[in-house]
This record gives sequence, C-alpha cells and structure tokens, in this order.
Amino acid sequence: MSATPTEDQVQDVQADAIEEAGTDSTAAVATVEEAFEAEELAIPEDVPSADDPSSRANPRNLDDAGFTLDEFAALLSKYDYNFKPGDIVNGTVFALESKGAMIDIGAKTAAFMPLQEVSINRVEGLSDVLQPGEIREFFIMSEENEDGQLALSIRRIEYQRAWERVRQLQKEDATIYSEVFATNRGGALVRVEGLRGFIPGSHISTRKPKEELVADFLPLKFLEVDEERNRLVLSHRRALVERKMNRLEVGEVVIGTVRGIKPYGAFIDIGGVSGLLHISEISHEHIETPHSVLNVNDQMKVMIIDLDAERGRISLSTKALEPEPGDMLTDPQKVFEKAEEMAARYKQMLMEQAEDGEDPISSMMV
Repeated sequence: MSATPTEDQVQDVQADAIEEAGTDSTAAVATVEEAFEAEELAIPEDVPSADDPSSRANPRNLDDAGFTLDEFAALLSKYDYNFKPGDIVNGTVFALESKGAMIDIGAKTAAFMPLQEVSINRVEGLSDVLQPGEIREFFIMSEENEDGQLALSIRRIEYQRAWERVRQLQKEDATIYSEVFATNRGGALVRVEGLRGFIPGSHISTRKPKEELVADFLPLKFLEVDEERNRLVLSHRRALVERKMNRLEVGEVVIGTVRGIKPYGAFIDIGGVSGLLHISEISHEHIETPHSVLNVNDQMKVMIIDLDAERGRISLSTKALEPEPGDMLTDPQKVFEKAEEMAARYKQMLMEQAEDGEDPISSMMV
C-alpha cells in the first residue's frame, strides 16, 4: 500500500478530473473517484485503533484539566451519603404517621423518627411540632436497620442545646423563673429549657407548705449543672437572698422572726429570706444553747454582719448590738432599743479597721 495522499496530491487529482469532465459535476465526481483508484491513494491498513494512546495527536495531562484530581474527589464526596450515628443532617418531612414521621434526608431509604423523639417537651401529637414539607435539622440515632432505614431524633438536638444554654446561664450567674410541676420528699421539680431540674427542700425559701408550690413560678439560681450525671440542681433561697442582698448591707439593722432553732444557732426570717444567728453571735457571754435565749416566732432586731451571695447565706448578730456584754441574756429589750445606736458604732469600727487594713469580720468573730 502506498502512503496516505497529501493535501497537494488530492488537489491535483481533483483539478485534473474536473478539467477532463468539463461542467458535468456528476462526471467530475466519478472522475475523482477513478483518479484516486488509479493513483492508489487508499487509506493504509496500519491505522491505529481508537483505544491506542498513540492515536492521540495532542494528548493532554490531567494536570492541565479545568480541576485537579483532589477537586474531582471533593466533588464526588458531596454525593457520598455516608450517614453516621451522631451526625446532624437536614431533612424534609414528607409523611406523619401514628407512631412517627417519615423524613427524606437523601438516603436510599426514607428515615424514620419515632414519636417520642419529636421534642424534649411533652407533645400531644407530631403535628404540634412538624408539618409535611417542613425542612429542619435531625439527629441520626443509629446505624441503618436491616431494611436500610435510619432512626432520627429532634429531641437529642434540643437536649444538647438545652445543656449548652443552662451552662451559659450558670456561667452568667443568671436568675431564672420556672414553674414547679411536682414535689417529693426531697424538694420540688421544675423544668429549665426543657430539662428537669431539682430544688432541694433546704433551698426552698417560702412560708407555703411544699405541696402547695405546684404551678408556682419561682426565681431560681443554679447550684449544679452536670450533663454527664444528668444533674440540674437549683436554689430558690439563693435567688431570694441575692435579690434581698441587693437592698441590704453589712452593718444594717433589720427586724426578723425566729423560724427555727438548732443547737448551733437560730434561723431568722428577714423579709422572706433566712439568715443565721450563730450561737457565738447571740451574746458576748457564753450560752449553752440558743433555746435558753430565743423561742420560735420571737420578733427581734438583728444586725447583718456578712452577705455571702455565692452560697446564698446571710450571717446575723445580736452580740454586736449589746450595749454591755451579756445584755441579750439579762435585758434583750435594752439591746433592741439601742440597736441602731450600736449599729452606727459598728459601722464606724468597720471603716476604721478597713483604713488600717484589718479584716473587720474576723475581728468581730473573736
């Protein structure tokens, strides 16, 4: 076989054929074909196959392509639906059923969300929270089952975010208001951001019986926020003390009522919050027991000697109000009559000790 004709050869053959055929185009085409055969201008047999790399006239390197291999892999990964438990994904609600909802998250099979996983709060039905066609986030709870179906939850997302919120509120030392929904022997139960919280009985400061607190909204402070142990503990007393503390100051004389007497002292109600009159702060004279001086429901004047907002404690004293050591034992009425005068002296002493760099509270405890 001869070589493939060049462009010049083809043009020469065409020109000769047309000249011989004159104006007859049909004859010209036939003459061209005959000329090709005569000149043996045929296609060679050794033409490379289509999958032969050598057949590429200008092979291009992938590096010169519009994107790199890494970019191509990243593009493919967008369509790699590798769902794992713990992932949060967007999904579209397309069916509400009696036991749960069917959710399209782009998996091979529609995912399912059980009714109990629809919210951290109690709901009557799915339609209280979801509507067909709604798009929102869902938490993947488990691997695919034998039918290739994933289990989803909204409650888990709300649960995680609720703990984040209460941790932030605790960090800010915020006062919150929450409704008591139940009581037990130990205290009262409330809900904060959908989480169940507990108020110990010792941190409930109200004249109401504990059982009558249900449906009451109480101001509360955080005592403990522990997600790992699922413990959320709050204090009503701390919230009241803080509010009261904002209007109280050390050295101030207040009127209180004895609400309880213990071997170590008496608890005095001062305007809805409880302060402790320690046995050592009743008188300069030694006493064996607070019962020898005080009775429950006694009204008396006391002086504030310490405000501890962190622990929600107010420390009180009548010893600092005694004109003479032992007056609380022999003439408590005299102590109450001169209370403001003695308190003024106490404040003056505090100022002098502060100027001298002394700790006024420590010196009063001596």
